[in-house]
Formats: sequence, structure tokens, C-alpha cells
Amino acid sequence: MTEILFYHLEQRPLEHVLPVLLQKSVERGWKCVVQIGDSDKIAALDKALWTFSNESFLPHGTYVEDGENNHPILLCSGQNSVEINPHAAQVRFFVHGAVPDARSGAIEGYQRLVFMFSGHDPEAVSAARQAWKSLSKDHQTTYWQQDANGRWLKKA
Repeated sequence: MTEILFYHLEQRPLEHVLPVLLQKSVERGWKCVVQIGDSDKIAALDKALWTFSNESFLPHGTYVEDGENNHPILLCSGQNSVEINPHAAQVRFFVHGAVPDARSGAIEGYQRLVFMFSGHDPEAVSAARQAWKSLSKDHQTTYWQQDANGRWLKKA
């Protein structure tokens, strides 16, 4: 069964939180797909992954159809990215408006899904609530929220 984690961002933005989670995933030997709902954000996220730390390096690339896709971290966006897993990743992240859907193939075959959303965006919070209702019926789900210091607290 796929484990699904909801991360409710309150204090720190996605560009600060996502690289840390990706680094931990890569350290475990996992490959990752990052599905980006807003394709205009892919360049900024790509840059954030290259520059998030002077002490580490996150090897990643962006999805190229029929091309080289064997990076440990693969960024994808747009409608065609829904069912992409060209390198048999174990973890799929949903960010910037991408929402996991139990009816799509985007959640099958993964050990873990990570849905990250901003608590300052009412539409993102609403989408997270809907996704929680839909996914928690048939999957193991956990809900994490940032406290005032940016630490993660398990809420459900």
C-alpha cells in the first residue's frame, strides 16, 4: 500500500522545505518524481534545487519525453506528467497545485507520495482537504503541519 504524507506549509516556503525532503529521499537510495502543477514554476524550482545548499548537491533533471530521464530526481509538469514514472521512482512529490488523485495512475507503484501545500493559499487548502477525504479511505495517510519554528508536527 502506498503511504501518503500531507505537508501543510506554514512558516517556510516550498523552495526551502522540498530540497531537504528530496535530499533525505536520495540518501535512502530512493528515486523521486516531483510533479509541478504550475508549469511556470518549474524553472524556479530547478534553480532552487541547484542552489539550496553550499554543502550538498541534488542531482536532478527535468522530464524529457523519449529522452534521458535517469536522474535520481526528476521534475515534471503539465497534463502529460500525470502518469510519468520513467525511472521507476519510489517517491512522488506533488507541489505548486499538483494534487494526487486516487483515480489516476500517478499514485500507483510508489512507496510514498508527498503532497505539499501552502497554508496561506485557500485554494490549496481546499484541494488538500478534498484529497485527504478521497485518499484516506484506501491508503495510509499522515498529516504534518509546521509549527511557529518551522518544525513538523504530526497532526493526524
